[in-house]
Formats: sequence, C-alpha cells, structure tokens
Amino acid sequence: MSKFYDCRNDDLQDLILDEAARTIERGELIVLPTDTVYGVGADAFSADAVAALLSAKGRGRDMPPPVLIPRVETLDGLASDVPDAGRRLATEFWPGALTIICQAQPSLDWDLGDTHGTVAIRMPADDTALAILRRTGPLAVSSANKTGKPAAATADEARDQLGESVQLYLESGASGSAAPSTIVDATVTPLRVVRQGAITLDALRVVVPELLDVDGNPARAVAEPDAAPSDTAAAAEDQDDTTALFDEVVPDSDPPLADDAELDNDGNERA
Repeated sequence: MSKFYDCRNDDLQDLILDEAARTIERGELIVLPTDTVYGVGADAFSADAVAALLSAKGRGRDMPPPVLIPRVETLDGLASDVPDAGRRLATEFWPGALTIICQAQPSLDWDLGDTHGTVAIRMPADDTALAILRRTGPLAVSSANKTGKPAAATADEARDQLGESVQLYLESGASGSAAPSTIVDATVTPLRVVRQGAITLDALRVVVPELLDVDGNPARAVAEPDAAPSDTAAAAEDQDDTTALFDEVVPDSDPPLADDAELDNDGNERA
C-alpha cells in the first residue's frame, strides 16, 4: 500500500525525506513537490525504476523523462559539450523553471528511454525537492499525472491519477506554479526554445539574445528611426514630383523553420 506523508510537519521532515531516499534506493517511485507542478520521480540510474515511471504515466520509451539535479555543478557530470549560452542560462535561471536539453555524457550507465544521446536537465527551486535530491542524487522526474491528463498541483491530486503505482507521496501544499518549465534545446546552434513555460522568452533573451523562439525565429531587430530628409532630397522633391527619391525597405524573409523534433520526446508535460 502506498504511503502518504505531509512534508510541512517540521518535526518529522528529516525522517520523511530519509524515507523518500530509501524508497528511491529500493527502485520504487515517489511523488514530490517542485516549483512548477508535482513530479513523479525515480532513480535516474535504475532502468527498471525509469521503466516503472513511464508505465505509471502510461507512456513509452519514446517519451523519456527529464532529470532533476541538486546543484548547478552536477550539470557537467551528466552533460557534455554544454555551450556557453547554455551555461549562462543555467547560471541565471537555476534553481528555477528552466529545463535545458544537452548532449548526455556518453560514459553514463543509464537508460532513460529513447533519448538519442541527449538529456533534459533542471534544478528545481523547491526546498523539499532539493533536500531529496541531495540525499538521492539525480532523479528522473516527470509531471505526476497520466499522460494527457491535467498536471497535479498537490500530492493528493497525483494520487488520484497514479494510485498504487507510486509507493510514496509527499505533500507540501499547492504547487508554486501551474505552468510547466520552459524547455530550451542547447544541442543546436543557436539555442532554441522548444516549449514555452514559466520563464518567458523575453527573460531568456536578456541572457541569450540570439535565442530562437518555438517557431525557430530570432528576435526581431529594432528598426532605427528614419533620418530627417536632407536639403538635397527636399529640393529634389520640389523640382519634380515624378522624381521624388525614396528607399523602399523590404524586410528579410523569415528563416526556414527547422523540422519540429520531438520536445526531447516529452510533449507538454515536463515537470
């Protein structure tokens, strides 16, 4: 039978978090709070646990879960060839609601599904989640709901959907945001947003101005104000209306859109 604990009980919190870590060590699933929606988590390095997570959600290997980490420095342990722009985003927005798709370290012994050599990584801004991650290390975590159903804003809502497929539910009150994390693909150049979420495109472009939007478009250049007409141009207009001088500004056509790759195979439901 699944267990259900309230993490808001300060006197018991350490005991509850230790129980969560032991549950993960046994290869079982937990539901935990994050700064976006509640997530269902498993040991990222246990293929059986990850398979159980996917089964609980009703999805296949073609939709692998992202990985949550306890600190920014863990990024280099899981990802390789992280571009400078990706590091700037992590430094600015972690912990927070930003998931970054990176090339996975080829030496890692894990099986998250059909990742095509990539991994989606996030550091959540939630004290309970971070406390668990410091005990367990990286966790495979996806939103705590059945695929296609609404994301859970509480552990109780998650239990209504996932039931006995999850061994431990951790309640911490309503989630901080109904919006999922924003996802940025850092395996392409320039970087591209593949899902708009809690962090806006404008905020991301303050850090990485060349970032492409979900349609593959760059930021629009700000047009310079028209220069005042010169005396020579004004005189030419006065001489003959048929010889008036003007420049027709033809905007560049939008760049061709890249084929829509799967959002790291994780649709609209990342935690």
